[in-house]
Amino acid sequence: MANNYDVLFIGSGPGGYVGAIRAAQLGLKVGVIERQYVGGICPNWGCIPAKALLRSAEIFHYIEHAKDYGLVAEKTGVDIAGVVKRSRGISAQMSNGVGFLLKKNKVDVIWGQATLTAPGKVSVAASPEPAPKGALAPGDYTAKNIVIATGARPRALPGIEPDKKLIWTYFEALAPASVPKSLLIMGSGAIGVEFASFYKAMGSDVTIVELLPQILPVEDEEIAAHARKRFEKQGIKILTGAKVSKVVKGADSVTATVETADGKSQTITADRLISAVGVVGNIENLGLETLGVKTDRGCVVIDGLCRTNVPGLWAIGDVAGPPMLAHKAEHEGVIAAEAIAGGHAHPMDKLMIPGCTYCMPQVASVGLTEKKAKEAGFEIKVGRFPFIGNGKAVALGESEGLVKTIFDAKTGQLLGAHLVGAEVTEMIQGFVLAMNLETTEEELINAVFPHPTVSETMHESVLAAYGRAIHM
Repeated sequence: MANNYDVLFIGSGPGGYVGAIRAAQLGLKVGVIERQYVGGICPNWGCIPAKALLRSAEIFHYIEHAKDYGLVAEKTGVDIAGVVKRSRGISAQMSNGVGFLLKKNKVDVIWGQATLTAPGKVSVAASPEPAPKGALAPGDYTAKNIVIATGARPRALPGIEPDKKLIWTYFEALAPASVPKSLLIMGSGAIGVEFASFYKAMGSDVTIVELLPQILPVEDEEIAAHARKRFEKQGIKILTGAKVSKVVKGADSVTATVETADGKSQTITADRLISAVGVVGNIENLGLETLGVKTDRGCVVIDGLCRTNVPGLWAIGDVAGPPMLAHKAEHEGVIAAEAIAGGHAHPMDKLMIPGCTYCMPQVASVGLTEKKAKEAGFEIKVGRFPFIGNGKAVALGESEGLVKTIFDAKTGQLLGAHLVGAEVTEMIQGFVLAMNLETTEEELINAVFPHPTVSETMHESVLAAYGRAIHM
């Protein structure tokens, strides 16, 4: 019964490998089926290599502004091959690390393309990608439970399909052979603005086109407006309430027709175009139809414990719907593993999933926006504190930023927190913990924050919501 498992995970991304390790910790016999990248998109062509690029951009930005810190830096420049090489090296290191963790926890890696053939049965066909050392061969496998963790891929718009040369997805944008002199980006979500920040720092003339009225559409309006102001100050051009309706390819450039909500149009010519209009779940060619698995808008439908409508079949991560975030996938992997093992798994509260965007400036949030809180019928208290009032932020040369907190005026419950500025992606977890612990404003006010730290802006924002801010 070597090919029989307690649980098989289809996909080794953040959801799949984390869920597999947790299931193995709980004493189950576990296998992971992967067809292309150990660790999935995140460490190979997503979160990790993108952050490596952004770190290079950030350091170059500081070098270029060395005089602001009383320093002299001469003969600076960009070696894009070196920047990409560093990013790809970090990616390989992290992917190898996932492979090590799976081996350490005695999780079998099965290499190939999985298809569900019947309840509890999976047929694995050969993959064109070379198998890692120690991986099991294609064949027929059975499991008491199967978890779909196949992730998502870039969404393509009709007529503007990526071609890997002139029209890029994040795959091509992560490993450019050269820095385009001009760049048009469709979409201002996390992927779009992160690449806008990177390429602008590297010297590209960047234009963002966003269909909705504000950039970073899922963020609080005030925070998004602050970020937009900073982007435009850097020289990034932004068109909101606009769409790319047509693209004409040249020999080494694209010319896009951009239409605005008021019926006007303009043409923009750029060396390259990045399509960052979202992702779509990988639900094709899995045999979901054979088993009658319910899907909705390209994603597998699940309940709070990640169960599909088919007994013994589960789904986690991007393929199971928004928010399509690696940390959401990881947490769902743990939920599924613990539920499968018969433990007391807790359904995820999606309101408490933080969102982080690693552009310059960074943006981070959790919970309800001010608009959503009002729409939900809450009477609210809103606190705001600017980085300019924080000594550490000023000392760092990062005085442009804002922390915004939203409370239920009746109970003191923290409903949401929204931050923009330096390193806010590291700070947001303080508010995530507070919300998970059902902390009130009184407890946050009485908490002692270390000085001097940028995190003091969090405290001051809470104080401001109740008319008690000290430093403004």
